Amino acid sequence: MLNKFLFQHIDNSGLVIFRVVFGLLITLEAFGAIATGWVHSVFIKPEFTFTFIGFEWLQPLPGYGMYFYFALMGLFGFLVMIGYKYRFAIICYSLMWTCVYLMQKSAYNNHYYLMVLLLFLMSILPAHRWLSIDALINSKIKSPSMPRWCILVIILQVWIVYTYASVAKLYPDWLDASMAKILMSNKADYWLIGSLLQQDWVHWSIAYTGIFFDLLIVPLLLWKKTRLPIFILSIFFHVFNSIVFQIGIFPYMSIGFALFFFSPKSIQHRFLPKKEFYDKGEIIVPTYKKPLLVLFSIYFMIQIALPLRHWAIEEDVLWTEEGHRMSWRMMLRTKSGSVRVNVVDKKTCETLRLPIYKLFNKKQHQALATKPDFMWQYAQRLKKQYAALGKDVAVYFDVKASVNRRPLQQFINPNVDLAAEKWHPFKHHHWILPSNFKTQ
Repeated sequence: MLNKFLFQHIDNSGLVIFRVVFGLLITLEAFGAIATGWVHSVFIKPEFTFTFIGFEWLQPLPGYGMYFYFALMGLFGFLVMIGYKYRFAIICYSLMWTCVYLMQKSAYNNHYYLMVLLLFLMSILPAHRWLSIDALINSKIKSPSMPRWCILVIILQVWIVYTYASVAKLYPDWLDASMAKILMSNKADYWLIGSLLQQDWVHWSIAYTGIFFDLLIVPLLLWKKTRLPIFILSIFFHVFNSIVFQIGIFPYMSIGFALFFFSPKSIQHRFLPKKEFYDKGEIIVPTYKKPLLVLFSIYFMIQIALPLRHWAIEEDVLWTEEGHRMSWRMMLRTKSGSVRVNVVDKKTCETLRLPIYKLFNKKQHQALATKPDFMWQYAQRLKKQYAALGKDVAVYFDVKASVNRRPLQQFINPNVDLAAEKWHPFKHHHWILPSNFKTQ
């Protein structure tokens, strides 16, 4: 039964077309990052970048090196799209994009993380066996079919993303539409729709459409009777998000996921009319069955468990940020704060207040005022810098923060030397003060 469910061969038209769409989108992501100035603002202009903790050794290339880096990624993306040297191209793009993701987090975005996951999944899948230069050159790899597990892993990954995104919205500030109102408040100057986005009924619609769409989109796409209407609704939903929130390729990538839900026959008929439709239904159990099952079992257990980790950590994740990233907590809250950094020479007791506003760009400064891991990293950096000058220093952060425009309150204990603290990725840090509100 398991062999039939996972290893029965089905037509591969959906995967093939998704490869073309995905290749186009990752190409646009790479070249678009250069064209829009994102590479310059995130990697070239800042004095240094905040990496994921443990990856401090992963730094941007000097000078204009990151422009060439992203241009090369764009080339690999194009090769993925046309299916030339597919495995090599997508593995290279996967590694390079993962480095981009890990070497900066000031501009963190959930779809950047999703891209990491999809790139590595696509590097395993046989997406180049039709409509590709590889298949044209080497007829031995050409095939109209794929085992069913190839489509199931994408569907399950998408289901996890959407489900957690929906569940995360079940907190008071989202349920009373106040968070939607905040999100729309800075869209008032949008042409044509700006004033509409300030209406209360729009805020309530956004709040509850977001919850139910994320929760039901995958089940309704899986059900044949609701597949077409929910797909049409999803196009409107994602285009709306693209226009209003300007979140890059994510909405269009999400529309592309529909290729895994419609019947292979309809995909083949509409997009690959000259391709033979595979309907033999052979069950071919590969020799790598056990390693494959172990690999994906571990992978999906991590994917299910990782977004839950904040429940094992004290305090509210919306306040502490502990367990926030890689948990599909998308556009859930707005956070602001003020920060003062004092460096104290332990020997002379001389205190220096650093001019934070001059040292960082806007996004870095905002992150430093609201995210504890940024504060800890900067304290470690200052400690090393002063140690190179022969000074032993303590670093104190005086931070006041606000979640969803509540009054500012003390966020970090100003009497704790963060340079002397250790970082614990799965534990609460005592120097983060408790909030005076609860949202979980």
